[in-house]
Amino acid sequence: MKEKKLLPWSIISTLKTQHWLRHTKLTALLIALMVVSVIVLGSGVSKLLSINIFGIQPAIAQRITPSDVWQKVYQQLPDFPRENKYINKETGKVAENNTLVSRLIRYHIYTKERSAIYRLDWKLTLADYLGANEIMYDNSYPGNDVLQQNPIEGDRAAIARLNRSQRDTLVQVLVNIFNPNTQNTSAPSPNTTTAPNPSTSTPQQSQPGGAQLLR
Repeated sequence: MKEKKLLPWSIISTLKTQHWLRHTKLTALLIALMVVSVIVLGSGVSKLLSINIFGIQPAIAQRITPSDVWQKVYQQLPDFPRENKYINKETGKVAENNTLVSRLIRYHIYTKERSAIYRLDWKLTLADYLGANEIMYDNSYPGNDVLQQNPIEGDRAAIARLNRSQRDTLVQVLVNIFNPNTQNTSAPSPNTTTAPNPSTSTPQQSQPGGAQLLR
């Protein structure tokens, strides 16, 4: 019976060390891959959230911020009510940049989290101001935290004074600013009909007794 040869302790120790190093390197590699995956996934989610909150495409979202939109609105609608005579709590001065349109946009996007590129969503917001849709709460209304007087009642009254045409114009201007692609597209009128071609139309035949019916 042959005796098994035992490896020297130094060789056994070396083999164990090499195995431990390989295991450690593999573990470190797996951890590094997990960290990279989490970072990439997190950045992708945050970018997606920043885009979807406005419902705007990435290229448009990089060019437009809600704080700048109200100025563009007043450039196109200079006669639109500003309602910017409220006093700032901290400075005690008139907050001229705290306008009706700026508060309406903040209410629409941040308070109600509605899309900024669809007419229907803006009409729902205007319906809130008119008391025909969802309830508006004083504490969460934009401007209540920085102005001495809550502007909610004044803003609702200003929107109520607008006629339907003025409200529709406001909605279209907001949609065009947030999504410029809609400016070049127009929906066809549902009442539009194609006129028949005289050369191909079939002449109407007179019916018996037609003259008597006309009498």
